[in-house]
Amino acid sequence: MTTRTLSALIFSIILACKSSASAMAFIQATGQDDQLLTIGGKAVDKDELIYLISKGNSTEPASKGMSREEFEENLTLFVNYKLKVREAEELGLDKSEEFNREFASFQENLKAPFLIKNSLEEGELRKAYSRMQEVVRASHILFQFPPNATREDSLIVLKMALKVKGEIEQNGDINALAEQYSDDPSAKINKGDLGYFTSLQMVQPFEDAAYNIQPGQVSDPVLTNFGYHLIQVKDRQPNPGQVRVSHILVRIDETSSTGEDLARRKIADIYTEIQKENTVWEDIVKTYSEDPASSENGGNLPWFSVGSMIPEFEIAAFSLTEIGEVSPPVRTQYGYHILRLEDKKPLDSFESMEENIRSRILRDSRSTMIQSQVMAIQKARYSFIENEITVESLRASMNSLSGSAFIPALENANVASQPLFTLQDKTYTSKDLADFVREEEIIPRSKNGIFDAWYEQFTASKLNQAEEADLLANNKEYQMLLKEYRDGILLFSLMNEEVWQKGILDSLGQVSYYSKNIKNYQWKPRVNTFVVKVLDPAQLDAARTELKGKKLSEELVSKFEIDYKTNKPLAYQTESGLVEYTDHPVLSKADMNLPYQEIETEGRINLVLIGDKLPAGPKKFEETRGLVIRDYQDFLDNSLIEKVKRKYPVEINTQVKEEAFIALNQQ
Repeated sequence: MTTRTLSALIFSIILACKSSASAMAFIQATGQDDQLLTIGGKAVDKDELIYLISKGNSTEPASKGMSREEFEENLTLFVNYKLKVREAEELGLDKSEEFNREFASFQENLKAPFLIKNSLEEGELRKAYSRMQEVVRASHILFQFPPNATREDSLIVLKMALKVKGEIEQNGDINALAEQYSDDPSAKINKGDLGYFTSLQMVQPFEDAAYNIQPGQVSDPVLTNFGYHLIQVKDRQPNPGQVRVSHILVRIDETSSTGEDLARRKIADIYTEIQKENTVWEDIVKTYSEDPASSENGGNLPWFSVGSMIPEFEIAAFSLTEIGEVSPPVRTQYGYHILRLEDKKPLDSFESMEENIRSRILRDSRSTMIQSQVMAIQKARYSFIENEITVESLRASMNSLSGSAFIPALENANVASQPLFTLQDKTYTSKDLADFVREEEIIPRSKNGIFDAWYEQFTASKLNQAEEADLLANNKEYQMLLKEYRDGILLFSLMNEEVWQKGILDSLGQVSYYSKNIKNYQWKPRVNTFVVKVLDPAQLDAARTELKGKKLSEELVSKFEIDYKTNKPLAYQTESGLVEYTDHPVLSKADMNLPYQEIETEGRINLVLIGDKLPAGPKKFEETRGLVIRDYQDFLDNSLIEKVKRKYPVEINTQVKEEAFIALNQQ
């Protein structure tokens, strides 16, 4: 357990929705909510400390327990965290509209795994994983409905889809017909070809149709929210799983008329270089790749599967079959790539993918299929009793009403007091339904009529509220997780207001801090220089001719760089400008009194021009503003902690503190 675990965890809770069952199981095992400390008279129980530390421990390798020193340091971090939360509450940040909106959003995500419908998803999870064993390549034609489409409009669109299906079945080419008929804008480019996909990458009706037909077959018109689709499966293959590749990227200078040509020539030269014997891939990547995120680690990218990357890159990656195999140059929107296959692995197990699949299903139309089952369980669990006579009477009289007449009809004196149902011994009437309709912004759809639509939505809302209230009152894990995220949002809001944004925007404070701490912002001795690393030994003499005996100038540097980038892009690497030379890998070996010299480092010759030298001295504020802001923010954070410590006295119950330490070492 590192001493920064609790601090990192506290900060991360506002960035991701993740519960820890092991942490909660341990809290429940300890049994009591003993008061660990008070902050300005406000109690904090030990279970919160144990929960956060246990949750942090669950992400690290198992250890033999927590040392006293680690416990004390984590307790200090915890106290500072709770002090800041207390200050945020004192400032009323938990009452702001922004907080309420953000917390409500988090709460929606946090409660999902605890709800009844979570247990009803197993069938959908298994079906999705079963389909993931294959990838499907399909083409489609989309027939969209016109705006405000009537039933007659829908029939016309359906007839058109059936007509085109007939053309395909008469040996028509779906891709040519997609260009002619499809309302999908991308069809003009891809001719309706969607490439390969697997489960949960298309809307459910589309996926169902694609997985239920064989290659060459054409589906009946498939209705989705986009319109009617005709789908023809072109191919079905076993899911290739995941690949891990490394790559070299050469970017295209979009501002230059020759950018495309220069990038194409450079990638071709690099590809030729790779074919040579004894070439080391990692050296080539480090020298030439223009992807800063991967160039220092051999160009390695994370594992990915079908449908995760841009198509051109993905097709090239999955076309590689042997470990170490290198692709020809591939053009994408980011530039030119050369790929090397590093590893392949099959589809992950169901257990490892279960939570990811569950999360995606909750955001998918498949969740609607589960809703009726959820409501049935909720009704049984929370004593839902419908007044069938009243509901049937209102259904018969109100389903045909217009929207504007619906609320007045519900509020009619003879109707308003009529009970619709009871839920947990509370009765809901027609007037309650009218109030609900008035507050809702989204009008529900129903084939049966306006009353059925609103009644179903109203019932579902009240059942969900009953389930959530039950969860909040009786589920300890959910209570702790909700508190964790609430306090995390408050912490972020306070830090953003008092530290991060203030550190960025307070220019006078920055300058004052810089002046008081000028000793921390000093240049080492610098020299104006031009360093040319010779990558191609055959081009050494040419560089010597251009540089030896010449005086360093901007014109000389510019001319040399333009010439080699245009004609010999793989010959050299250059560095120019004012450079701190005492720790520089090349300049630290240079004689500052020689205007031209050649220095060998790492098996390469470096041609060095030396210009004006500047002694060590203070940096100007503008030269170090970024570092000053970072340090100023640290200063503001420490000042905030000292302020809240004075404002809210902390009293720790030493007995409960010892109980927490013992409990944590019993995990």
